[in-house]
Amino acid sequence: MMPRALRRLVHLMLFCPLSKGLQSRLPAIKVKYLLLAWLGILIASWILYMQYASYSELCRGHVCQMIICDHYRRGIISGSSCKALCDQRSLTLQRCMSTSSTHQVYIGLWKERPVVIKCGIDDPVKIDGAPDSVLRQEMSLFDKPTRGTSMDEFKEMLHSFLKANLGEQPSLSTLVDRVITLADVNQDGKVSLAEAKSIWALLQINEFLLMVALQEKEHTPKLLGFCGDLYVTERVGHSSLYRLEVPHYLQALVPEALSSSLNHWLAPAWPRRARITIGLLEFVEEVFHGSYGSFLICDANPHHVGYNAKYDCKMANLRSVASEAVVRGFLKGRRCETNADCTYGRDCTATCDRLVKQCNTEVVQPNLAKVCVLLQDFLLFGAPSDLRGDLEKQLRTCVTLSGLASQMEVHHSLVLNNLKTLLWKKISNTQYS
Repeated sequence: MMPRALRRLVHLMLFCPLSKGLQSRLPAIKVKYLLLAWLGILIASWILYMQYASYSELCRGHVCQMIICDHYRRGIISGSSCKALCDQRSLTLQRCMSTSSTHQVYIGLWKERPVVIKCGIDDPVKIDGAPDSVLRQEMSLFDKPTRGTSMDEFKEMLHSFLKANLGEQPSLSTLVDRVITLADVNQDGKVSLAEAKSIWALLQINEFLLMVALQEKEHTPKLLGFCGDLYVTERVGHSSLYRLEVPHYLQALVPEALSSSLNHWLAPAWPRRARITIGLLEFVEEVFHGSYGSFLICDANPHHVGYNAKYDCKMANLRSVASEAVVRGFLKGRRCETNADCTYGRDCTATCDRLVKQCNTEVVQPNLAKVCVLLQDFLLFGAPSDLRGDLEKQLRTCVTLSGLASQMEVHHSLVLNNLKTLLWKKISNTQYS
């Protein structure tokens, strides 16, 4: 029950906002107050409804867990997290972070340690009404390898798959061995059919493949475990460069200038942003020419770049990072009318040869140029006055970099190192270094 004094206050605010003498002279003001109150109630109700609708559409972790645990109990899949998820219940899904109904992302706990749990699931629109339809659709995920496949044949499968997705690399055999070791959950020196099916399904997920390939890199989240095609990673304390993210249903109502100003106000101090930036630039170096080929950032989004409590950059989302081999394979021979037809992901765009109406295979804008576009907003505001001019100049040079092979090697490295050196000189020998 609402306390009597509070009820009286609400009544006075809604129905008696002005003195009776003034109301008799200005009766329209009372109506205006009532309309404003009801308008506020309607807007609040709409926001709550949209939040509920978005949650019920996007957050289907219970379905994901049901599928995974059903397959685990039937012996179809295996993994280092299966017992914790399905039997011991020490791995729990808590807060939904999903932005797609087909890619479930949850903040969870594993033995009281904060983790991120990710799981793929079929589009609910494509599933019929039968209770077991979800399970039937998921079965196709775990149809390889088949019973009777030898260890040598499975290794050959892995090698061919990795070659197709990463290109011909001299170190592919090392990566195959890493995958086999990861698949051998019980560490008996053998890979069971359930273990093989699980690791094969996981490798079809671009982010998981990249996490395995970039496992030793400092700015990639650590893989902690898996079960079937569900995988668990370390939690990145701040999963975006900016703290405020306006929900999609409010973006039309909230001016971009307002959300940008709020994000600037909530952002870490400039020296800490400089430290995050150095880490992001190091990640660009790591994926430029790594042990397993080059990788392209195909959606340079501030919500994909995070950082931990020490302000070390961690990539919170690797789904938009693709190997150069995959992007070239997508573009090769692709028919086009304009450059827009030659786009992989959101912004890995090549030029269209309009004479033969086919895409070229070289992406126009390199990773560093895309990252510098982000940094123009993230790094320039609040920058020290004695540094701002040089920083603006370096970032302008950076965003105009071309992805053409003739410019990539020397120029790319020079611009990146100049930018890192400029920032590091400013924060070195301080508490922020």
